[in-house]
Parts: sequence; structure tokens; C-alpha cells
Amino acid sequence: MTDQTPTLFPAGGAPAARAQDFANSEMFQKLFREGMDLVEETAAYLDGPGRDDSKSLDRAGALSYATESMKLTTRLMQAASWLLAQRAVSEGEMSAEDATDGKYRLNADRPTDGLWPEGETAPAVLMELVTRSRRLYERLKRIDDNLYIDGLVDTDANPVADQMAMLRGAFGDR
Repeated sequence: MTDQTPTLFPAGGAPAARAQDFANSEMFQKLFREGMDLVEETAAYLDGPGRDDSKSLDRAGALSYATESMKLTTRLMQAASWLLAQRAVSEGEMSAEDATDGKYRLNADRPTDGLWPEGETAPAVLMELVTRSRRLYERLKRIDDNLYIDGLVDTDANPVADQMAMLRGAFGDR
């Protein structure tokens, strides 16, 4: 699967309508399965062979392993939560309008590099899972941004002045 996420959802139209269309798409179904498969694969590694990998590291390496695996798990749980919210829209368990709420949106991933001490080699399987999870998260974030953008942002807009004008209009110039 490529990292290229096509722009399937034009900026026109309501975010909720775009979310509903996406949630019912074949693209979403494939992405959902890919994400959940990666979650399962990662859990199996961390609960099995990953434990052995971490035991073979020195103290500093084991700390790096623990940090990396926590970041990996957090990233995947955020991705899974987003995917499950989209599936809830698809299955009618959540309205598309509710899915546009900020609590269901993805934040930018802040990967850190350089966790591993000099001379310590990170377990290859762990790092492959980290790489795949970052790619998945980046794709989901691009889709999230594309789905929920509400038109073009006016950089000259002054939200405070706009609100004051609305209040003056509602209550008059008292």
C-alpha cells in the first residue's frame, strides 16, 4: 500500500457529509482493516517476542525500548480510536456531525528520534512496527485534515471583531 492519500474529499461541502462519504467508502474499509491488523500484530510482538528482545538489551537500551514501545502503543491506540469513530459513523452508531467534534480528531504525531543509546541497536521488528505505525498515522492525519477542513481559512479574518459585530447586530449599538 502506498503512502499517497488521494484527495477524495473536496473542500466544498460540509465536513459531516465528507465524513459520512468516507466512512462508507471501500477505501475506509481497507484502511480500517490495515490499522486493526497493525494493532494486533504490534500487540502480539510486544507481548511475545518483544519481551525477549527487550531482555537482551542493556539497561539504557531497555529504557529506550520501553519508551519506544509506549510511544508506539499510544500512536496506534489513537489511530485505532479514530478508525473506530469513523466505523461508528459508517454503522450509524454515531452521527457524522458528532465525528467532527475535536475530541475525535487526530493531533500531529511528534515522533522522536535518537532514543537509542550510542552503540545499542534497536530490535529490528520493533523499529519496523514503529515505521509502519508512523506511516499509517500520517495517512490518517492527512485524511482527517482533509475530511474536517471547513473551507478555506481567511488569514485576514479577525474572529474577535467578527463576534463583536455579531453582538452589535443582535443587541444593537447600546
